[in-house]
Amino acid sequence: MIALRNVSKTYRVGDIAVHALRGVSLEIKAGEFIAIMGPSGSGKSTLLHILGFLDQPDEGEYFLNGQGVKNLSDDDLANIRNQFAGFVFQQFHLLRRMSAQNNVSLPCIYGGDQGDMAGQALRCLGAVGLQDRARHWPSELSGGQQQRVAIARALVRNPMIIFADEPTGNLDSTSEREIMRILKSLNDQGKTIIMVTHELEIAEYAGRVITMRDGRIISDQSKASCLSEISVGGAATSVGRPVRSFWKKEEWIGHFRQAANAIFSNKIRSLLSMLGILVGVAAVIAMLALGAGAQSSMEEQLKSMGSNLLSIHGGASRRHGASSASGAVTRFSPDDVKAMLALTSHVKRASGVVSGSAQVVYRDENCNTRVQGVGYEYGQMRAVIPENGRWFLEQEFQSREKVAIIGMTVVEKLFKGVNPMGKIVKINRLNFRIVGVAPSKGFAGPNDQDDVVYIPATTAMFRVLGKDYLDNIYVEVADTGLIEEAKEKIEALIKKRHKLYQGEDSFYIRDMSEIQDMLSSTTKTMSLLLGCIAAISLVVGGIGIMNIMLVSVTERTREIGLRKAVGARKVDIMMQFLIESMVMTFTGGLMGIAVGAGAALLLSSLAGWATQLSAFPIVLATSFSIVVGIVFGLWPAQKAAGLKPVEALRYE
Repeated sequence: MIALRNVSKTYRVGDIAVHALRGVSLEIKAGEFIAIMGPSGSGKSTLLHILGFLDQPDEGEYFLNGQGVKNLSDDDLANIRNQFAGFVFQQFHLLRRMSAQNNVSLPCIYGGDQGDMAGQALRCLGAVGLQDRARHWPSELSGGQQQRVAIARALVRNPMIIFADEPTGNLDSTSEREIMRILKSLNDQGKTIIMVTHELEIAEYAGRVITMRDGRIISDQSKASCLSEISVGGAATSVGRPVRSFWKKEEWIGHFRQAANAIFSNKIRSLLSMLGILVGVAAVIAMLALGAGAQSSMEEQLKSMGSNLLSIHGGASRRHGASSASGAVTRFSPDDVKAMLALTSHVKRASGVVSGSAQVVYRDENCNTRVQGVGYEYGQMRAVIPENGRWFLEQEFQSREKVAIIGMTVVEKLFKGVNPMGKIVKINRLNFRIVGVAPSKGFAGPNDQDDVVYIPATTAMFRVLGKDYLDNIYVEVADTGLIEEAKEKIEALIKKRHKLYQGEDSFYIRDMSEIQDMLSSTTKTMSLLLGCIAAISLVVGGIGIMNIMLVSVTERTREIGLRKAVGARKVDIMMQFLIESMVMTFTGGLMGIAVGAGAALLLSSLAGWATQLSAFPIVLATSFSIVVGIVFGLWPAQKAAGLKPVEALRYE
């Protein structure tokens, strides 16, 4: 069944070469019970590791059922270990986070078994007399019981060969006899047993004893009663490259269970790892909600500026803070507004505005505020139609009525919770009746847009402010694509009406859409900046996950070695660690969503900041947390997958 031809193995310890095996040749028949003996350093463990596909020789050939295995890949060797070999170790190598039953079923996960793995594990535990201890943890079992669990694990895949490395080395004499009785019984049933021991009384159970010294076999003795051929089912099975699909549901379920066991067995450390992701996701959601709220608030303010709006001002335009003319000012009149309205193909609405300040008095309360005389179309153009009350009537402009619409700040200053509708206030000692309260607009820079009183433009010019001209004119262009043409036509109209020379700079036209675009762009940039700052904390959380996973790889080196010994491939180990990383980041992300949403609500309710929570930042933060788990879990996973089984099992 097994044939070695001139096998050699050399290890290097610093600059020193240690020759563990020197030209060993050996044949093993199916059904034999072999004990390999020798002093420490004789090479017996190295020979067992090579025979058990845990290590590969530097020189020589290894044949299993007549087929060479020396040049097979690590994954191919893992497949052979899973299908043809079972291992029993001196240190038991039971996973402390798993019950006895789950320890026994571990090789089935990596074999992709689709049957009843739990039932199969129970049957193997029953074969070694431990079915009643299936739910116990390794720490709740004696040494002998732990070794029997290890034997059950070795049997669960019905292997051709059982490799036992000092199986009784850590046991008392009673447990020792029980373990050897089980191994002898398995050999009697047709299993090939290859055992390393340094005790003569243990070697007596074997039918063949191989003695080694200095990396060579110095004796090979067989008992006559054990030389008969034993027919072993499956002994002639091909050992080419067994096909195992990684995408079976059972394997995925197994990997997730292993990852969950690893996470819950270190709850505090896992929680601390998740904390970085939690803070990062919460920060992303809260910051993006804050940015979206600011943008929404800005959009509401932009609506008050009107759409497709041109603002025409008398006087020289200012560029970079300096006037571009000597101070000439064009004075606009209501007739200019009518002339602009005549440009029907370009102008939708137009309204003149007269501005000034005045003292407003209601009973024993008074305040200084801004007064704006506006035209009939102004309400629609600047979105100041009152929700409480009404806008001015056309006849009120013609008869210069003393009616007013006041802003929310004026309401708070003068009326102290009293409904202002229909009340009489004095504006520069003239009685005005309040017919509406303007919708709140908030601040535009340092200016409070709600600290204002609107009155008809004709009333403002001739009764309150004493002006016979308009300070500026607002024009709403019929279509966004006509703004530039409208500016040119209005400019030509004003120059013609006021007989201005070519190049004379006594008025200027401001495109309000440019201001809207600038403010909108600034808000988006700030939102992006807030999101990027928050994303940095996510990356920091990912680095924390990576550090924890690297520590976990070091702590679990022997566990990784055991998993590889029972058939785990590189992709199996990688997926387990990646799943652990992804589960921690995803769970931290879910908790971060709750914390972030709560923080956004607190900012809105306590600080009064505008926040807007939407699905986009939640999906973005969650997706990013999963990506962080994959990216930062990849290196630790690759490091774990790259460990050699025999080196990992020896790790202290």
